Amino acid sequence: ALWRFSSSRPIMPEGTSFTCALLSGASAGAFVDIALFPIDTLKTRLQSSQGFFKAGGFKGIYSGLSAAALGSAPGASLFFSTYETMKAPARRLTNSDVLSQQLAAGIGECVACLVRVPTEVVKQNMQAGNFGSMSETTSSLLKQEGLMGFYRGFASTVMREIPFSLLQFPLWEGSKKKWGEAQGRPVSPWQGALCGALSGGFSGAVTTPLDLAKTRLMLGADANGIPYKGVVDVWRRVYQEGGVRGLYAGAGPRTFWLTLGGVFFFGAYEQSREILKAIGV
Repeated sequence: ALWRFSSSRPIMPEGTSFTCALLSGASAGAFVDIALFPIDTLKTRLQSSQGFFKAGGFKGIYSGLSAAALGSAPGASLFFSTYETMKAPARRLTNSDVLSQQLAAGIGECVACLVRVPTEVVKQNMQAGNFGSMSETTSSLLKQEGLMGFYRGFASTVMREIPFSLLQFPLWEGSKKKWGEAQGRPVSPWQGALCGALSGGFSGAVTTPLDLAKTRLMLGADANGIPYKGVVDVWRRVYQEGGVRGLYAGAGPRTFWLTLGGVFFFGAYEQSREILKAIGV
């Protein structure tokens, strides 16, 4: 059976295999990144030091789609396969559902960022209008900075993703558990998707300043061409330019993207996982 029940209340699904998580994660990552790509482009341009309209405004909102499509499936695959694999040992180590989910999610994010960061660097430079194609972006980064140019902003990305996941995944898992207990049966994929939407939107809004720092570091320099020296330097200069409001530039599209994305992302993951488990994967 896909689900187990105690005599008094439902419990969470049985563990997900590495292969099942890998394939389900790939499905979810590719689906959400491609479907909601234009919103992500608008968010990147709002956070660009050039300003929204100089970075492209509403034109070419699919710039960078090729890079996103190339990296979304592998990144999500690595995350979910690591997350599902690490939950059990993390649970034995911490003896806590919440802490084990946070630890597994944090490790998953670190692994996924090995693929996600190069993808984000190429994608966001194209979204901001710095380059016209993926090949031009790739060759320019290699020429200017070598291989490490693709990992520009790696630390800030991990710094953004881990707090985001520390909030999102316990909220997602916890809300699914509570909903299942309330209705007397485990949640369906669409219910899991709604839980993912709420947890993603909330976590995204809270971590917007971290996302802003990541975007600015990946784009490399401010409107005057002066390179950023790190997360604190980004925050200091952005605060001088626009105060607290400047630190939350792009919060609206980011929250909307992650709320709507949560429906697609977790819905696709839950549905794919259910189908794969049904056929014995």
